[in-house]
Amino acid sequence: MKKMSLRTRVLTGAVAAAALGAGTFGAMSANASAPAAAPAAAVKADASDRNLQQSTHLTVAAATKAAQAALDAAKKENQRISVAVVDRNGNTLVTLRGDGAGPQSPESAVKKAYTAVSWNAPTSELVERLEQAPNLKDIPGTLFLAGGAPVQAKGAPVAGIGVAGAPSGALDEKFAAAGVAAVSK
Repeated sequence: MKKMSLRTRVLTGAVAAAALGAGTFGAMSANASAPAAAPAAAVKADASDRNLQQSTHLTVAAATKAAQAALDAAKKENQRISVAVVDRNGNTLVTLRGDGAGPQSPESAVKKAYTAVSWNAPTSELVERLEQAPNLKDIPGTLFLAGGAPVQAKGAPVAGIGVAGAPSGALDEKFAAAGVAAVSK
């Protein structure tokens, strides 16, 4: 049997590892669609359990309604925007890029929404806070420009709506507020 070079052995090992990893990922992906059964030793969760915390989150349907309301408000004023809705944890629920919106606007909208929900305040107010704490702008994923608004339930943030692409932050924030109003009724 002919001896393989080091390069061939390394390459062969890498291909084998990739194939094994792909097979494992495929099996895990296939299993991800079926709900997992509760473990036999599952901890009973009830309202009196002090180890659990309940939180309120916006549904995908409500996030979509909010995003569409913001997009519709902008369209009435002939503005080309993108809108994003993030949940309480800053995870993107919905992003809509309006017809003709700039290529930078979807990412800016997500960052504005994330910033608004993180501080539970409109991003226009947060811009003013930069004067006292200019290093706030260095926090990853944030964008301290007007155009983000929090969605609140009982005073606590449950989502953030960000709008980007209008010629001013004031307009962006006006459209974000239309999204908030659509789900706050």
